[in-house]
Amino acid sequence: MTDTEGGADPGGPPRDKAPFSGVLRPLAWIDGGIARFEAVVLALGVTIMAAVSVANVIGRFVLGESLFFVEELNRFLVVLITFVGLGYAARMGRHIRMSAIYDALPDGLRKGLMVVICLVTAGVMFVLAWYAYGYVLSVYETGRIAPSLRIPVFVTFLWVPIGFVITGIQYLLTAVANLTRPDVYISASVIDSYDETETKV
Repeated sequence: MTDTEGGADPGGPPRDKAPFSGVLRPLAWIDGGIARFEAVVLALGVTIMAAVSVANVIGRFVLGESLFFVEELNRFLVVLITFVGLGYAARMGRHIRMSAIYDALPDGLRKGLMVVICLVTAGVMFVLAWYAYGYVLSVYETGRIAPSLRIPVFVTFLWVPIGFVITGIQYLLTAVANLTRPDVYISASVIDSYDETETKV
């Protein structure tokens, strides 16, 4: 299938329109729900960060006074965008891959290796999410409050375990896609390609 037929972005990886169907259809709903959540959170995060940064510059040079909360808010937004962005990058097949050995293998072995990679990576993500949750809980128990925003500091770090869980789910979905479909998938809906510019199915 060509890029145009699959609705691919120019230069984007090959995407499968419906990677899960039949009894696996609920996985497509989960994936779609997470995709919408990521889109809203990332769009809001980037928009707010840009808006307050511009407002801060205008305040400093036009009104002679900076917005006191900008540094704290931007720190919070950087954490949010970074860790929610992990899942987005996994969904789009955009994580860095060290693939010299992988690329030399035939399709069957590449598929098997991709399943192992995805399962191990998902496991690591869930373990990191557990430790991150423990850290957030410890920060919560301190009762610390951000001095400028006056919100509990633990709220800032909530996105760390959430991002790890979302990323782990993406890698699990990729493993399922590889186990149930003929092509080799680098994400739940992105097919591996040797093209210089990856295309969506």
